[in-house]
Order: sequence, then structure tokens, then C-alpha cells
Amino acid sequence: MRIRRDVFQAIADPTRRAILLLVATQSMTAGAIASNFDTARPTVSKHLQILTECELLEQEQNGREIHYHINAKKMKEVADFIEPFRNMWDDRFNKLEAIMKKYQSE
Repeated sequence: MRIRRDVFQAIADPTRRAILLLVATQSMTAGAIASNFDTARPTVSKHLQILTECELLEQEQNGREIHYHINAKKMKEVADFIEPFRNMWDDRFNKLEAIMKKYQSE
């Protein structure tokens, strides 16, 4: 049975976000990723498993090593989903700033 994980639950965890930042520029092995954290390797492996199940990370077998890298297509889907909310908040902050400037000048 395959567990279906939610992308937003996955990126809610600060360690998983840190892992995504680490592998954003280069692929890394689980050991290389784990060396950046003060947690046990099995804990990092669990985070990698969750990120892989959500398709935010992809695995690539390279000899005996498995390298993890960002799935850019999935990250773009997440960014595309968030973008309308970002635009809405930018718009609201711009309106608030305009109101504040108006009151400061009066």
C-alpha cells in the first residue's frame, strides 16, 4: 500500500524545507544531506522518504549511491498554486501602505 502524502504538510516541516534548500543547487546523497543536520541519519532518511513520496525530490541511482535532487516540475506546481495568494497579499499590503502614506502627509 502506498501512502499518499500532502505536499504542503511535507514543506511545513523546517527540516524538510532545509533539505530542499540543500539540494536545490546540486544533487546529494543521503549521507551528505544528513551531515548538515544534528539529527540521526534515520530521521533524515524519513524526511527524504516523505519528500520523495510527495515527488518534491527525485532519486537517481549512481553506482551504489542514491543521489537526491529537486523535482523542478513539482516545485513549479507548488509555486503556481501559491502565486495567486502572494499577489493578493502584495495587493493588500500596497493598499495599506498607500493609506498609511496618506495619513502621514495629512
